[in-house]
Amino acid sequence: MVGKSREDHLSEIGLKRVYDAPEPDDGARVLVDRLWPRGMRKDALKMDLWLKDVAPSPDLRHWFGHDPDRWAEFRTRYRQELEAGNPDIARLVALAAGEKVTLLYAAHDEAHNHALVLRDFLRRA
Repeated sequence: MVGKSREDHLSEIGLKRVYDAPEPDDGARVLVDRLWPRGMRKDALKMDLWLKDVAPSPDLRHWFGHDPDRWAEFRTRYRQELEAGNPDIARLVALAAGEKVTLLYAAHDEAHNHALVLRDFLRRA
């Protein structure tokens, strides 16, 4: 059997709320929030890695405040932070290039959260 190409793995970047049950096909489960999820015991979250510094900066997170009216500007600003890079971003890019990854996040809004922007960034990285 032929191994998957880099592009195949990058298309296999899943998103899942931390409160959703893990699935066998999640691949590497990576928490991408800067803060620990509210109400979640550390031993209850099934994850392989916690990369805090792939999350939006505290200033950007506070500015956004999960306000859908700020979504377009938030995406632009967060992409700029991701493009600036850091060791956690580089580690996640390398991980996603080599295997299936599921990005775990705690936000309630599944249509307006940083994990969506991060997944798109990883697919283009």
